[in-house]
Amino acid sequence: MPKIVDHDQRRRELAGAVQRVIARDGVADVSIRTVAAESGWSTGALRHYFATRDELLAFACEQVIAQVTDRIVDMPTDGPVHEVARRILLETMPVDAERHTEAAIAFGFLALGLGDPALARVQRLHFQSMFDLCVRVVAALAPDADEPERRTRARRLHAVVDGLTVHVLAGHLTADEMVTELDAFLTRGGLS
Repeated sequence: MPKIVDHDQRRRELAGAVQRVIARDGVADVSIRTVAAESGWSTGALRHYFATRDELLAFACEQVIAQVTDRIVDMPTDGPVHEVARRILLETMPVDAERHTEAAIAFGFLALGLGDPALARVQRLHFQSMFDLCVRVVAALAPDADEPERRTRARRLHAVVDGLTVHVLAGHLTADEMVTELDAFLTRGGLS
């Protein structure tokens, strides 16, 4: 009887290997060879699923977006709106090793997407997903704001979250400093 292969599961396993390589060595060291070694696969078997490094990175980024989205969807929404919004935003920010790796993958696409249309598509997906999340957070925090004002405030929130994330990734802020700055923004009327 032929072996039944779950191709989606194999692709997710490979995305996990990409994440481990990035966590350990950084985005620049991701290659078909390093991911094959990390996953225990041959490069030929890996190329059956991903022909190029860019395809592999794109899929890994899409998996990160899905992971973060799943965590947010599964979060309890009880409690004060401000605290729920804060918890949701922190799920997208590098507050621990897992989220740091996710952010490194997502923001690695900023530069990569500038020269490659396929990677630019994933970059736009990441940014649109985050903007949509910010719109929902602003709607909860400022229910009386009209639609244009919500979008303006969401852009501001998105810029703050992304900016703080980049500062942590670059080593200019610690995760604790980032959280302090986010709290200051949220509590001092940064969305007003």
